[in-house]
Amino acid sequence: MAKPRILVHFCCAPDALYVAGLLREEYEVSGFFYNPNIHPEEEYRKRLQETRKVADLLEIELLTGPYEDVRWMKLAEKYRDEPEKGRRCDVCYAMRLGRTAEAAAGGGFEFFTTVMSLSPWKKAEVLNRIGRMFAAKHRLRFLEANFKKKDGFRESLVLSRSRGLYRQNYCGCLYSRKKG
Repeated sequence: MAKPRILVHFCCAPDALYVAGLLREEYEVSGFFYNPNIHPEEEYRKRLQETRKVADLLEIELLTGPYEDVRWMKLAEKYRDEPEKGRRCDVCYAMRLGRTAEAAAGGGFEFFTTVMSLSPWKKAEVLNRIGRMFAAKHRLRFLEANFKKKDGFRESLVLSRSRGLYRQNYCGCLYSRKKG
């Protein structure tokens, strides 16, 4: 029996390696790298390059969205003084999950999800709520998850270190970098 197809939003290689590895047991996984929040552009390119390594390692398709940093800045600017896990992050989640849902619908996927809930800096309940919203809009199914549970984040650290993957020290956006 064929596994259902899932498009998984990847924000970075370490999180992608762990989560895609888990999901491959039950799904035909493809990755989607769409992260206009990452600043500066050199950091964006570095994370994309590392994520391509993971896709090659796992032998999965990796789709990429556009680098819409100007659009992201316009959406997030009014929340620039918010703390991490504040409203700026909610706007960022929605931007990335919305584009992932569009790509999933356009690509004929049954499901979509994101690796972002693996991070201790991300709010799984908010990600899941936003994911459900876009799933309904695009007539898809969103795989709700909190991948940091069951020591997921710790496991991802061990796994990514064993593969020599670059792990960033900030979320990615200009505002998190200033605070980090």
